[in-house]
Amino acid sequence: MKSLYRKLLRRNEFYILIVIVIMCLVIQARSGQFFTPNNIVDQANAMIVSGIFAVGAFMVIISGGIDVSFPALASLSVYVVVRWSLDVEYQGNIIVPLIMVCGLGALLGALNGLLVSKLTVSSMILTLGTSSVFRGIMQGVLEAGQMQSLPRAYDEFAKANLFVAQNAETGITSNMPALFLVLVAIVLIAFFIMRYTMFGRAIYAIGGDENSAKRAGFNVGATKFWLYVLVGAIASVAGLIRTCQTGIMHPTNLMGSEMMVIAAVVLGGTAITGGVGTLTGAMLGTVLISIVQNSLILLGVPTFWQGFFLGVLIIVGTGISAMQVARQNNKLVGIKQ
Repeated sequence: MKSLYRKLLRRNEFYILIVIVIMCLVIQARSGQFFTPNNIVDQANAMIVSGIFAVGAFMVIISGGIDVSFPALASLSVYVVVRWSLDVEYQGNIIVPLIMVCGLGALLGALNGLLVSKLTVSSMILTLGTSSVFRGIMQGVLEAGQMQSLPRAYDEFAKANLFVAQNAETGITSNMPALFLVLVAIVLIAFFIMRYTMFGRAIYAIGGDENSAKRAGFNVGATKFWLYVLVGAIASVAGLIRTCQTGIMHPTNLMGSEMMVIAAVVLGGTAITGGVGTLTGAMLGTVLISIVQNSLILLGVPTFWQGFFLGVLIIVGTGISAMQVARQNNKLVGIKQ
């Protein structure tokens, strides 16, 4: 028991979970509505897109990089596919658009991967550049505008429900969308990749020390390339889901979400310098950010204070990451001495 207790105290996920539980209990005590079935379902629904984005951001950060292009990448991929669907008056199911979105997202991700793997420049700078390129193509070349109606397949994809939750006190109901299963599937696949495959081990090794990863026999360039291809496909799925949820295609709807997603991953214990972190922590960080964004209204907290609390969480998360890196460096220095 003492050994288990010590392990828990050393894990960042444990403290994030405690913060989540305390916050939930405070909101429940003040509002009496947090643990109602419909609110739990609403919370799950609200974190689908951010959760999928967080999976991709987590994998990139673990590799020692930062990708800020995924909202623009997802927007461009989805816009092209939705526009095609409307132009040809597509009447099939969602499978074809989903495959097309993944393929286009992977292709755009390949551009990121090619640049990051070939150039010795910060991935954040490179993806900041590709983000502008993606937005320029969408808004300049394609003259993207808001599409008010979507093909039937998109609406059916969004409206498929697992069950309906009802608040016994107010009678308000909320639908648990089948889209939540997409998040679960992506998380499980990413967990398997990062935990049980050589590709996942290579990502961790590169984030820990790229030179050591090379000496260990990992193909660093190829790993980075395929990582960004995979992340591009994941981001595009999230973009398609957001479009289906809102019922419209808005070219700039996802823009600006990258910092909040990255903050959630770092808040969950992933070191901003790479090599350290777990997918569980990234998901817990996403849950915490989602609660702050969507539940403080139950306490009557004004919108501007929600922004304040989110800022505090970002600072705390970054501070925790910096402390982890410093502690790791101190251990390495002690070992060398």
